[in-house]
Amino acid sequence: MRLPSTFPGIVLFAGIITGTLDILSASVYFTIVSHGAPLSKLFAYISSGVFGKEAFNGNPAMTWLGLLFHYLIAGTWSFIFLSIYPKIPGLRNYPVATGLAYGLLVWTIMQFIVLPLSHVPHGPLHLVSALLNIAILMVMIGLPLSFIGRRYYTK
Repeated sequence: MRLPSTFPGIVLFAGIITGTLDILSASVYFTIVSHGAPLSKLFAYISSGVFGKEAFNGNPAMTWLGLLFHYLIAGTWSFIFLSIYPKIPGLRNYPVATGLAYGLLVWTIMQFIVLPLSHVPHGPLHLVSALLNIAILMVMIGLPLSFIGRRYYTK
């Protein structure tokens, strides 16, 4: 597969890939822990970061806005990674470690900075859930970004 040749193109490509991988894994996880609740509730949760409790009023627009916000967030993390990747020597030499570390960084910043500043309902942090979410971000965001960045900047 040929990668886009421009920086905006590779950021869009990476955002779509990582956003899709992440939302698929989040959907499976949500379906299991919610015992089959509709995915619209997952997307409403994402929308609640901006709209607060109003996101849970059943408005179908909140589902679509949640999906849009999810991809905007994935695109932002892709932009950040692909912007810093060529500036830090040695990242290309360790793509797995780079991807895993970036996934952990994404989780940490989202968990302790972004989510507390949003209107998302807060609950206690559970170790098993946190570890599973960290693993998802490492595998579904960090690793793909690391390999996409390596391939894009090696050409």
